[in-house]
Amino acid sequence: MGLFGNKSEGGLMDVIRCDEQEYLVWKWRPSGEANSTKKENAIRYGSNLRVKEGELAVFVYQQKDGSMQDFILGPYDQTIKTANFPVLTSIVGLAFGGASPFQAEIYFINLSGNVQIKFGIPYFDAFDPRFLDFAVPMAVRGTITFNITDYKGFIKLNRLINFELDDFNRQIKDAVTKYAKGVIANIPADNGIPVLQMERKILEINDIITAHLKPRLENDFGVNLKGFDLAAIEVDKESDGYKELRKVTAQQTTKIVESQTDVSIKNLQDIQNINAKNMEETLRVQREEAQRAQKLQTETNFMGAHALNQQTDVLKTAANSLGEMGAMNMGGGNGGMNPAGMMTGMMMGGAMGGQMANMMNQMGQNMQQQQNTPPPPPQIQYNISVNGQTSGPFNWQQLQQMVQSGQLTRESYVWKQGMSNWEVAGNVPELLSLFNVVSPPPPPPPSPPPVGQ
Repeated sequence: MGLFGNKSEGGLMDVIRCDEQEYLVWKWRPSGEANSTKKENAIRYGSNLRVKEGELAVFVYQQKDGSMQDFILGPYDQTIKTANFPVLTSIVGLAFGGASPFQAEIYFINLSGNVQIKFGIPYFDAFDPRFLDFAVPMAVRGTITFNITDYKGFIKLNRLINFELDDFNRQIKDAVTKYAKGVIANIPADNGIPVLQMERKILEINDIITAHLKPRLENDFGVNLKGFDLAAIEVDKESDGYKELRKVTAQQTTKIVESQTDVSIKNLQDIQNINAKNMEETLRVQREEAQRAQKLQTETNFMGAHALNQQTDVLKTAANSLGEMGAMNMGGGNGGMNPAGMMTGMMMGGAMGGQMANMMNQMGQNMQQQQNTPPPPPQIQYNISVNGQTSGPFNWQQLQQMVQSGQLTRESYVWKQGMSNWEVAGNVPELLSLFNVVSPPPPPPPSPPPVGQ
């Protein structure tokens, strides 16, 4: 009767459950029974099984052809029946009316709980790939948090028999230490982060280690890495390697800055030389254009005077011809005065005189107009420097537009051909009139409408 009697605790008719508060894997044992005995593992068919939500019960049957397992996922609170235990169906015999005990180890796995482990890595050497002669000691500390999501993968990778959480955590900690140390030591070469900047790049390094560590914990231990917190990267700043590396990098940085400064100054000088040459070429073109215009004006005046001389010669010839016409015999007798010829000569002479007077008058007006026309004003062209960038040259009209738009102010630097250096626009007398333009006052507001309208 003792073998098949009704019992709630202990023996073969137990309520099988896990009452532990903090656990990852826990093995159930009947009350008062010794560990690892056949009697301990003798489970009676029909016992009550209670599995909480977020919990998994694993029945491990040791058979000649290997271990077999049934998985009961909570919540579950029923008696053990073959309908819910596929493996058990083939094990339990018909002896004793199907109530015979069977051998099985029962493990409870916490699927909702998290395990947190703190780790610390003592000083190890890290090298900057640019300066491999200087080893910089550094230490690392942090925390990892993991849980079990793929319970079949976890069981496959880990022996549940005599499972000890402390031993398992120690294995996890050793693996994290190895992986984290390997990643950090290679970060300067693999990720381009200088050794002296690793303390300030802790968040970036944390993400790099997490991406490297997560698949390895899953593949090696069957656990899910929920969080990796790299608390600190401590560099031994009193070590010779750190001091030498800092000195070398400081010297290199100084050289780079000086080189960049020299290049910037050279670029500025080149730009100024190019602008000066452009301004010189522009002024040369303007001088040549002015000389060409002056020459064309002179040639025009000369051509007018030449045409006047030619017309004068023509008129002189015509006058002489008219004088001879006055002496021509028009049938009025031999050798006497010819009245008809004289009348004809006078009429033609008057017409030619009027024509000559008009021509002289017109030529005089043209020459006077040309003499009174002022030469074109000189072109004022300035280069402008804004935020270290030079542009131009700009003529007077363009400068006015730039003042109106705010691109050119009294504090802007300007330069033109002939100036020894850049100067503030407000100090150049030639440009003061640009800034003295007073905007017209705004129109007065409209009068209010009369009262009552």
